[in-house]
Amino acid sequence: MVQAYDGTELTCHLKGAGEPLLVVPGGAMRASAYLGDLGGLSAHRRLAVLDLRGTGESAVPADPESYRCDRQVDDVEALRAHLGLEQVDLLAHSAGGNLALLYAARHPERIRRLALITPNAWALEMQATVAERLAAARLRSGEPWFEAAYTAFEAALSGQEPKDSFAPFFYGRWDAAAEAHAATDLEQVNREAAARFGGPGAYDPSATRAVLRSLEAPVLVLAGELDGAPRPDRAVGLAALFPAGECVVQPGGGHFPWLDDPQWYVRTVARFLSL
Repeated sequence: MVQAYDGTELTCHLKGAGEPLLVVPGGAMRASAYLGDLGGLSAHRRLAVLDLRGTGESAVPADPESYRCDRQVDDVEALRAHLGLEQVDLLAHSAGGNLALLYAARHPERIRRLALITPNAWALEMQATVAERLAAARLRSGEPWFEAAYTAFEAALSGQEPKDSFAPFFYGRWDAAAEAHAATDLEQVNREAAARFGGPGAYDPSATRAVLRSLEAPVLVLAGELDGAPRPDRAVGLAALFPAGECVVQPGGGHFPWLDDPQWYVRTVARFLSL
């Protein structure tokens, strides 16, 4: 159990053995259970997987405004101090990438390596556009589920209530395993917290970019070939922001690349973490 700055008790799940790797989940504000052991990455590193406040086994904070992304930077710092690490290797998925970016901007001296897995970088005003997301979705036009899912995706992105699920667009393969994984989303996401995560004041993109342009640590941006948030070309642009940034694109990968090809994913991330 990790004590946050405001007394909120946070849970960190330790998986595997070896040198710690701090892991921040996405969602936004989804319990970390959906990450599993990141396709077997726990065979290479000891994963310290944080349940963000108000999700999973972490406590609900007294102040709901503390769900804001910038205010949760102190939670990541509390975890680092709890583990007794001077510097950290930090991996973040999807919306959690925003929290990792803000942490790196506030504590650049604490970052040894930073891995951003399919990050949608609102914190830098480099997030995917609706047009980009729909363009990525059209790559799946040959799938039997495409028509209904695409109509639902268009509706959701325009603020309407979709009649069907568009979850298949987030996976490189829409099979039984992907369907089971997607089914856990509703119970794992704290909707109130997610609504506050990127609320007013959460981000200062120009200031954050200015700091991160000087970040000396190696940065990996991993994108899925079929993902729309971000698309590979946007991921390349994000990686170019960092002096030691690199982008890799997982062939056939979606938004949860460790599910689509665990061996490729683990081999790629483990290589980066050994640099």
